Amino acid sequence: MNPWRAWLLAIRPRTLTVSIAPVMAGTGLALADGVAVPDVAGFAMVGAMLIQIVANLVNDYFDFVKGADTEARVGPVRVVQAGLLTPEKVLLAVCWFLVLAFFAGGYLLAAAGWPVAVIGAASLLCAFAYTAGPFPLAYLGLGDAFVFVFFGPVAVVGTYYVQALSTSPDALLAGIGLGTFSMAVLGANNLRDRETDAAAGKHTVAVRLGPFPAAVQYAVCLLLAAIVPVIGVAWFAWSAWTLVSLAGVAGCVPATAVVLRFARATQAGGVDLEDAASAPGPEALIPVLGRTARGVGLYGAGLGAGFVAGAW
Repeated sequence: MNPWRAWLLAIRPRTLTVSIAPVMAGTGLALADGVAVPDVAGFAMVGAMLIQIVANLVNDYFDFVKGADTEARVGPVRVVQAGLLTPEKVLLAVCWFLVLAFFAGGYLLAAAGWPVAVIGAASLLCAFAYTAGPFPLAYLGLGDAFVFVFFGPVAVVGTYYVQALSTSPDALLAGIGLGTFSMAVLGANNLRDRETDAAAGKHTVAVRLGPFPAAVQYAVCLLLAAIVPVIGVAWFAWSAWTLVSLAGVAGCVPATAVVLRFARATQAGGVDLEDAASAPGPEALIPVLGRTARGVGLYGAGLGAGFVAGAW
């Protein structure tokens, strides 16, 4: 494989909507409030993407080392497990992306002060702790909490803060919506990988509770994300334009049907379906993951655009 193609697989560009969407929502709110700073918003976007790339590379390396990524795994290629890149090269890339993240963070630190250092340090620490270290969050079933906090309230409120130098309850509410939507992305991923994760001792929600509760969690996360802009319009005086964000949720309705069918088929060995032979397998959740990641992007862009349209 072309080395550039291998590195593109390693950084998982299709998943980066999870880090881009909160910045779009926070910047849209800053624009609506008249406090946006374009260059700071740009560096916030770059910094968020770099931290997620670091997390993706660290995850690729340590899931291989810990035995979670094997030939039995179903899903997009993991470059270390597939032998496309050596573990040493991936760790070296982590260092280079960390350097770039520090540059972006330094710009934001100069613009917004010490809170940026706290947010950045906590984000990077959790990016490593997700799969690395003696107590990896993903292996302890705490990955969902990490995704909710750092790709939701922290990302949106942080984006707004570095521009406005103040916080906003609107940013917090938007962050809750994006956090729950991002949890749905992780939930689809973990449901697909449940069997290989269980074999590697990776105790995700899907492993701990089983496929059907994990599928219900996926659906509930999307429902909560859909409720957030409705609450914003009803009680936070958001513009009705923010409801365009619901397009991201609507796009995941077919995916929810697949997730629930898959869960019913795999629960108790498939006995819950009359025709288990026709039920979707783990490979059917690959496009579900992509659709949900795109949904997060549409949701964040919709919130941001809605804030701006309402202000105009």
